[in-house]
Amino acid sequence: MKKTAIVLSIIATGSAALAHGGVKNRDVLARMEVMSAIGQQMKVIGSMAKGEADFDADAVNAALIEIAAQSAQVPAMFETPATDPKSEALPVIWEQWDRFTEDAREAETVAERLAGSVSAPSDLGPVLGQLGATCKACHATYRE
Repeated sequence: MKKTAIVLSIIATGSAALAHGGVKNRDVLARMEVMSAIGQQMKVIGSMAKGEADFDADAVNAALIEIAAQSAQVPAMFETPATDPKSEALPVIWEQWDRFTEDAREAETVAERLAGSVSAPSDLGPVLGQLGATCKACHATYRE
């Protein structure tokens, strides 16, 4: 199972590199990489939830720890209101900075709380629901 998670991570990393091609602003690229890392870990969990990968509680809990760690970086990644034609970040981030950072910290908090709690495939739906809600809260307002 760990091999599957590693293969999925490599595939996602390659896809992220292609998606970030042409980004000229280093600050924008750095935050895109953080967001991609979160997305990669969500894919690890999602692939198990969909039955596309065998369930591995250790891999899910490790993914949750990584999501929390990457989410903790989000506010710092957006402190500079950098722009780039490839960026999907909306200017409202800096107009609603306090709310944005609260939403980012909520993702970190939820992932931290869930880390270590997954022991069965039936845990995956609730985990994805809770984490997905934090992602959606930010993306709906702050992303193109």
